[in-house]
Amino acid sequence: MRDPGAGFSYLINGQRWVVRHGRWLGIGLIPGLLTLVVYAGALVALAYGADDLADWATPFADDWSSPWLGLLRNTLTVLVFAFGLFLAVITFTAVTLLVGQPFYEALSEEVDRAEGGEAPESGLPLWRELWISARDSVRILVRVALYGVLLFAFGFVPVAGQTVVPLIGFCVTGYFLAEELTAVALQRRGLVLKDRLALLRGRKLLILGFGVPLGLAFLVPLVAVFLMPGAVAGATLLARELVGDDGESDDDGPDGDGSDGEGTPALSPPSALGD
Repeated sequence: MRDPGAGFSYLINGQRWVVRHGRWLGIGLIPGLLTLVVYAGALVALAYGADDLADWATPFADDWSSPWLGLLRNTLTVLVFAFGLFLAVITFTAVTLLVGQPFYEALSEEVDRAEGGEAPESGLPLWRELWISARDSVRILVRVALYGVLLFAFGFVPVAGQTVVPLIGFCVTGYFLAEELTAVALQRRGLVLKDRLALLRGRKLLILGFGVPLGLAFLVPLVAVFLMPGAVAGATLLARELVGDDGESDDDGPDGDGSDGEGTPALSPPSALGD
């Protein structure tokens, strides 16, 4: 199962799982609704202020004649809002997962139990899990921001900036969305960020098949909230495929020292350790 269609099937099966288990759907909606209120306000503020930001950033163009002045600033306004929307899609998942950590941990464990086999537990206190999740989310967001700056710059390239760049942007969004969501199940199995990324790199088409459609759906705020519980369930099913039903990684990750980089004993075999 290494193709985009298989990845998409995990997304659909996750939604089906929470529909069949309605209690978990209701529980999983709470963090997303809280996060949505905050993000909606931020995006509305950006929509109103993007043109002013474009004017402030291009004082050198004040004396340009029409239509070049309008073309430059309108393009910059669109790019600023698109960049903000790009970051919102990525950070929405990270913030929602952080806010709803206890809910989504329990949901992921229930999926593991329902699908057979053990439901691995990290054995860490809640504050420790929150710290690791927040730390890893910041690391992911730094990577996303770097990609976003590059894509923002290439957005000014004629034709390619309006065709190829958005396509790459959706792929980047989908890839890191999948990382954030699978982290719920993989972190319980003792895999740290470096090794989770190694797993995902080895199955790029599978990951993109899961993440890209979800990223497109997450562009609609209310849809993102209602899909979030099923996305966590689907990501747990995907994580089981990545590591195998016995919870051991099929990836030849680098050897580690038996910790998650913060002195915490890891729960997985030596091949899945190190940070």
